[in-house]
Amino acid sequence: MVKKVLKKSGQVWIETVIYTLIAFVMIGLLLSYARPKIQELQDQAIIQQSTEMMKQIDSTILNLGAVGNQRILEIGIKAGDLKIDGVNNKIIFELESKGVYSEPGKSINDGNVVILTEKKSAYNLVTLTIDYSAGYDIKFQGQDIVKTISKASNSYKLSIVNNGGDANGKTVLDLSLN
Repeated sequence: MVKKVLKKSGQVWIETVIYTLIAFVMIGLLLSYARPKIQELQDQAIIQQSTEMMKQIDSTILNLGAVGNQRILEIGIKAGDLKIDGVNNKIIFELESKGVYSEPGKSINDGNVVILTEKKSAYNLVTLTIDYSAGYDIKFQGQDIVKTISKASNSYKLSIVNNGGDANGKTVLDLSLN
């Protein structure tokens, strides 16, 4: 009688271990499928937020007003890089993403923001660009340089100052971080 009880008890433990292993395998399979999808959705959300940030910068620049006016924007960069390109008078945001935002190689417009997805080997490079070369001379701290602002846990304070017109009739905008 004691042998029969021990045999049943051992069988219960073996079944418990097998069912637990099956559950772990199922959870592993589910995570292996879900994790890339979750990453794509996070990238999509970051791109949407970055597009709104670019539109906010654009709106501030277009509504800056008279010479000497200054606006300070609080911008948060959770992923990717924001480039202030004083050489080409552009503001560019770049993000490496597993997902695609637009058809690779074809740009789309969202207001003044041009969105381009480029297929790289292991990821996609999503680029948001606003080109000010037609009417503005963009500078970073008074210089025609390319300044890259990387992701950070804290927000940046971006200062935009209207320094008036230059010899070519373009409005000179000086951007800096406070």
